[in-house]
Amino acid sequence: MSSIGGGTPIPTLKTGRAHPHPEPLSGSLFSAAELMPGDRHVVMLDQRLLPRIERYEIFSRVEQVADAISTMKVRGAPAIGIAAAYGLVLAAGFIEGSRERFLESMQTADKLLRRTRPTAVNLAWALDRMARTVARIAGEAPIQRVLALGAEARAIHSEDVAACRAMGALGAANVRDGATVLTHCNAGALATGGYGTALGVIRAARDAGKKIRVLSAETRPLLQGARLTAWELHKDGIQVETITDSMVASFMARGLIDQVIVGADRVARNGDVANKIGTYGVACLAQLHGIPFDVAAPWSTVDLACPSGADIPIEQRGEREVSHVSIGESEVQIMPDGVRAHNPSFDVTPFRLIRALYTERGTASPLTAETLARLAPSLP
Repeated sequence: MSSIGGGTPIPTLKTGRAHPHPEPLSGSLFSAAELMPGDRHVVMLDQRLLPRIERYEIFSRVEQVADAISTMKVRGAPAIGIAAAYGLVLAAGFIEGSRERFLESMQTADKLLRRTRPTAVNLAWALDRMARTVARIAGEAPIQRVLALGAEARAIHSEDVAACRAMGALGAANVRDGATVLTHCNAGALATGGYGTALGVIRAARDAGKKIRVLSAETRPLLQGARLTAWELHKDGIQVETITDSMVASFMARGLIDQVIVGADRVARNGDVANKIGTYGVACLAQLHGIPFDVAAPWSTVDLACPSGADIPIEQRGEREVSHVSIGESEVQIMPDGVRAHNPSFDVTPFRLIRALYTERGTASPLTAETLARLAPSLP
């Protein structure tokens, strides 16, 4: 079908209709990205349209996957890594001929994907892992190359879901029954292979029988908290309410927040954490009010080669994301013409403000270079 090859949207999905993938690895009614059976197409939920429109697109080329990552149809550090791995599977499907031609073409695809989002270390981690498979199977027949890369990419996806469930169980033990939990941005099933990191902790607490109330900060400028976190928690039957970013201080001062749990896009060797812009301010407020501030992230988000938060590259995105607000498929300008806007996508929270980091390898608490290093050799 030409509509698939061109990345044309398939019909909008309404609640209760089937997922486009027959057996999604997310284990959910929705997925950020999935590799379709046959290893020739990738299906993605266009997160820019949520919550008004739940629409999937199916792609057949690596260039389409790279564009989807750049334009944030898919976002969230683990989900970006999974999508990039799937993009390399698509690239392999178009390469015939010698080992040398295959390696050269795959390197070109790899470079294209690496340029899409610089802050999320999961992207490079997943591509590095896929590159090892590329080198190992380069001499095989074209169809065998695709099958081997598809298997590796699906393994990355499945392992991420398992990691989310493992860290969720660890974090849930530190969430008291009846707690009101604040989260910032979206660190749920939409940002991962499934289940979620910060929202995985919340889901695990709910699954353990705890009654949890969630406050989702709206997360300007793209409103991932209001659009995405609120959407998926409500869809999952978890009590959630949205507050504006500027309300956090007031709610903490009034004793209306018991705990903060967020995800991460990169964790430096000393424990500093990069997450969506605004996280640092929330952490400072939590420290001032004596409120525990926790982070949940898979080990693929930990970058031991990065000494500290000062060394984490901060993605600078376009001014239009600040000057305009997108509502479904329409856009409204909210700033005067001629006024410039700044748009750093992330900030860095120093390790000293973080009580604990939950990973599938264990918990680093208090979060320091030493407690983080103890987790490094625990798995191969």
